[in-house]
Order: sequence, then structure tokens, then C-alpha cells
Amino acid sequence: MSEVAEVETTELITLPPRETALQVYSTPGGLDPLIEQIREKVAGTVYDMSTAKGRAECASDAFKVAKSKTAIEKLGKALSAEYKEIPKKIDAERRRAFDALEALQAQVRQPLTDWERAEEARVARLKSGVEWFHLRAEENRDLDSAELRASIEEVGARVVDESWEEFEAEAHRMKARALDSLTQALAAREKYEAEQAELVRLREAEAQRLEKEREERIAREAAEDARREAEAKAQAEREASAQREAQAKAAAEKAERERLEAIERQKQAEARAEAERLAAEQRARDAAEAARLAEIQRQADEAARIEAEQKAREADRAHKAKTNNAAVAALVAGGLSQEAAKLAITLIAQGKVPAVRVNY
Repeated sequence: MSEVAEVETTELITLPPRETALQVYSTPGGLDPLIEQIREKVAGTVYDMSTAKGRAECASDAFKVAKSKTAIEKLGKALSAEYKEIPKKIDAERRRAFDALEALQAQVRQPLTDWERAEEARVARLKSGVEWFHLRAEENRDLDSAELRASIEEVGARVVDESWEEFEAEAHRMKARALDSLTQALAAREKYEAEQAELVRLREAEAQRLEKEREERIAREAAEDARREAEAKAQAEREASAQREAQAKAAAEKAERERLEAIERQKQAEARAEAERLAAEQRARDAAEAARLAEIQRQADEAARIEAEQKAREADRAHKAKTNNAAVAALVAGGLSQEAAKLAITLIAQGKVPAVRVNY
């Protein structure tokens, strides 16, 4: 363990000496007396936020709480590092103390914080008013004369007085600038609108002249169109008559051609039908002959199969008889009578003697 350090003191509290600090920090609620000392010295103070002195006192007390908070935190960290066997208890207690003093610091500073927020809101409100004048000075690009006159009236009606506080001079300047900009824009706009009205009048006069010329041209073109239409109608009648005659001739020729083609198609259909009938008769004869030959072949195959099976049975009986006779002869040679030997082989062949069989 390191040597005992000198006792540390802040403006609000005296920290416990190092030799007893472990007991304080490792005991639940051990730092409560120090927290209460700090709270008693600063929590009940009422600050006058309307004066710089009051705001300074509030900030000073909050800073004193912060210094005490830092001192307690620093000593706790030193103890935690030195007494590693109880870091969790120390850390929990210093965190609790830090949170409590953090809340107390915020509580002590709250009047100053409230004043600062109100001050920010006041300044923002006044700056917004100045910005409104600035926007009116810049908004004249796309407005017509009626809108510009309305904007001039709106800007002129907005009062700038001592309620603008430190922004009063700037508000007067921006209001004057907005009125000047809008007035110049109005003059330019009125001149432009007058010029546009004259252009509209000239365009209307020109349009009327062109419309009259167009109507006269249409009348001339209509008369010419009527003449051409009459000539075209007569020509169309002549062409239609010639076309009807040509169509009638073509229709007669087509009808005769279609009649001859129909006769030819009928002859071809009859020839195809006769050829198909003869082919069908030949296919029927071929099928009957194939069926007759197939039946003859089937009967021959069946007879051959029966004959082969009969020969196989006879060969098998001859082989078994030969094998059985050889076995009987061996048994007789072994001392059995002919009848006993035959009976034994018969029983074995029928499978009536367990574990004994004849290999054919």
C-alpha cells in the first residue's frame, strides 16, 4: 500500500484521509454525509438572474459543486486502483456519488440554465424579426405591382421600437432597406406592366389585321376549291362508270374461271377417292394374309415348344432312372437286397429321409 497522502479540501467539503477513505467509499451510503454537506451549502441559495452578479454567483456555486464532484471522483479512482480487491464496491459508490452530484450540479445551475435558454429564445425571436425585413427586401423578384404594394404596406405597418432592445438599430436599418428595395421594385414593375399592356394592345391590333386577311384568303380559296371540286366530281363520275364496266367484265371472267376450276377439283377429288378405295382394299388383303401367316407360325412355335418340353421330361426321367439304378446297385453291392435298395432310393428321392438326398 502507498504512503498516506495529505488530506484534500475543496471550498465545500474536506475529503476523508486516505487511511479511512476505503471504509467510506466501500460502505453503501458512505459518501452521503459529504453529499449532504455540499447540498446544504448551495442548494438553498436563490440567485437573481436579472443581474450579472446573480448569474455569476450561480455559475460559481455550480463550479464549486463540480470541483467537489471531481475531487470525490478522483479519490475514489485512486482508492479503486490501490485496493483492487474491492473495486466493485468503490466504483458503485463513486458512480452513485457522481450521479447525485451531477444532478445537484444541474439543480444548482438550473436558474442560470433557464435564464440562458430564455435569453437564446429572446435573441432568436428578435433575429427572426430582423430576418423577416431582410426577406421582404429580397422577395420582390417575382411579385406583380399589387403584391409589391401589399408587401410595402405590410413592412410599413410593422413597428420597430425599444421592444427590439439591442436589435432596434439593425431592425430600423433593415426595415428602411426593405421599403427602399420594394419601392424601387414597384416603380420598375409598374413601368414593365405598362409596357406589357402596350405590347398587348399592339399584338391585338396586329392579330385583328391578320385575321381579316385570313378570312379574305379563306373566301378566295373556298371559291377555288368549289370549282375544282365540281371538275373533280365530273371526272370521278366518268372514271366510276369505266370502273364499273371493267369490274363487271372482270366478274364474268372470274365466274367462268371459278366454274372451270370447280369442275377440275371435282375430277381430282373423285380420282383421289378411287385411289384411296383401292389402297384400302389392298391393305385389308395384306393384313388378312399377315394374320394367316402369323397364326401358322404361332401354331408351329407351340408344337415345337411342346415337343421340346416332352423331350426334356423324357431326358430328365432317363437321367434320374440311370442315377437311381446306379445308387441301387451300390446299395446292393453294400449288402442290401434288391427290393430294400430300391425302397431306400425311392424314399430318399421323395425327400422322406432327413439330411439325405440324391444328386442328379
